[in-house]
Amino acid sequence: MNQPTRAGFIAIIGRPNAGKSTLMNAIIGAKLSIVSPKPQTTRKRILGIYSDNNLQVIFLDTPGIIKPKYELQKNMMGYVAESIHDADIIVPIIDITKFKGPENYFPDDIQEVLRKSAKPKILLINKVDTIFKKNEILPVLDGLNKLHIFDEIIPISALKSQNTDAFINTLQKYLPESPFYYDPDLLSTQPEKFFVSELIREAVLSDYREEVPYSTEIQITEFRERTKGKWYISADIIVERKTQKIIIIGAKGDKIKSLGEKARQSIELHLGRPVYLELFVKVRDKWRNNKSMLKNLGY
Repeated sequence: MNQPTRAGFIAIIGRPNAGKSTLMNAIIGAKLSIVSPKPQTTRKRILGIYSDNNLQVIFLDTPGIIKPKYELQKNMMGYVAESIHDADIIVPIIDITKFKGPENYFPDDIQEVLRKSAKPKILLINKVDTIFKKNEILPVLDGLNKLHIFDEIIPISALKSQNTDAFINTLQKYLPESPFYYDPDLLSTQPEKFFVSELIREAVLSDYREEVPYSTEIQITEFRERTKGKWYISADIIVERKTQKIIIIGAKGDKIKSLGEKARQSIELHLGRPVYLELFVKVRDKWRNNKSMLKNLGY
């Protein structure tokens, strides 16, 4: 007798740098979400698909939960709310190295949503590989259990893939019986242009400091696939001020040349083919607070 297939959508939510993207990448076995030590690396909802035998898990990787200060961040928090609404299971993830107590780890409005939701909620305590004494996790588990919010609590290390199998097995218990939503060979529904723009932004996050990465957006202006020779990709690096443009370009163009080389290597690794990458820097004043510009940029 064949086992019924189970499939569903999983919203991964948490504070910035809790390990949401690292977790999804580790489970799927591919780099779908860019990662960086800087907060607010993930700006949009990224869909990743894990398929195995009779199970299909559709992960919704979301931006880190913050109190929004401008329109871009409001849109980012909109993706979090949308993912919670669309999900069959909600998976909050916490960074144990930054955990100060169960009462104030999640913002009040998110905690209220979690309390009111009838959906299964599986809490992940991430980065347990950093704990030298394993019994240190016991009071954390006790405090979180006393909230009476979560159906399951699982300690993991997303970076080292520790206990991620147990997490998948737990998901299988709560996912509804359903045919697969997507072809089992598919890892994501995002187009290649999206991943290319994210890899360029990842290089910006890596190479620049202070406000520059947060004021930067990438827009692919041309993506030309060729049957022979290199694919051609042209992208605009959008910043808010002329001073940021100068920083991005660097003296005699050395910084943007280095950025382009780093991004090109990542893109070629992702696409599995050589590319010719051309980068341009454009100033768009206060784009993070401009609704029409944000819409044009896909937010």
